[in-house]
Amino acid sequence: MMKDEMRPPIEAIVDDLLTPAGAPGVFARTEVFERVLDGLMRLITSRREAGAESFVFPPVMSRGMLETSGYLKSFPHLLGCVCSLRGSESAIRGLVEKESWVDGLGATDLVLTPAACYPLYPLVAARGPVPEAGQTFDVSSYCFRRETTHEPGRLQSFRMRENVCIGSPDAAFAFRKRWLGRAETIVQQLCLPYRLAPASDPFFGRVGQMMAISQVEQELKFEMLIPVMSPENPTACMSFNYHQDHFGEIWNIHTADGKLAHTACVAFGLERITLALFATHGLEPSRWPALARETLGI
Repeated sequence: MMKDEMRPPIEAIVDDLLTPAGAPGVFARTEVFERVLDGLMRLITSRREAGAESFVFPPVMSRGMLETSGYLKSFPHLLGCVCSLRGSESAIRGLVEKESWVDGLGATDLVLTPAACYPLYPLVAARGPVPEAGQTFDVSSYCFRRETTHEPGRLQSFRMRENVCIGSPDAAFAFRKRWLGRAETIVQQLCLPYRLAPASDPFFGRVGQMMAISQVEQELKFEMLIPVMSPENPTACMSFNYHQDHFGEIWNIHTADGKLAHTACVAFGLERITLALFATHGLEPSRWPALARETLGI
């Protein structure tokens, strides 16, 4: 592992591995970056629960489903909506020619997916009751969040991989506990420095501040913090969340015994972890610790 004084500056990592794509927090990825990220994807696949059902969701989802999920009440400041031009052909042409086309935009029935697990819950609800012992899923998606700052590791467009459990309270809580231990093993095998800490989501407004305090007090969320920008201020690269019956109640998901289902998930910020690997071990994967390269299969 590289010593702190040998860490390449984050600017060098970004310049070498990411290319600005014309908007803050939006980057093209180089082949070497993608090769490491692909290795990380294979690693997560190898650690998922036996029998987990896998889905890859698109970067857009139903606006109505997201509204039902309660996301707008908690995180309206992060939401991205898909809009399109409305009106007749002549009206649209006039807007475009006058370069005032933005004024003619109207919301469609799609929003940008904010987290990989959000499309999963209505899908499961439509199937009927879930086993009390828990049903597990491995889901991924390109996601979007309208971040106010755009330092490396805080992208507007990024990939998220999640493992989710839906079942009884005991099943969901035990699932999160298993993944807490499993994730520590993963970062140790990747030779990354880390610490695990209680955390809260970036809820909106004053009410959100109270929700965040409650979330921390109940230990509903933990984050795996790994240096990206600097060792002194590590970045949240994984999160471990116990939602209690929040999604079970919203989507009317029940277990076989008729009780509201509880849910838990572990989320991997794929670009963040990949950046952490380069920030810790350097820009040349061939010179990384043997254990990290073997773990990633690169």
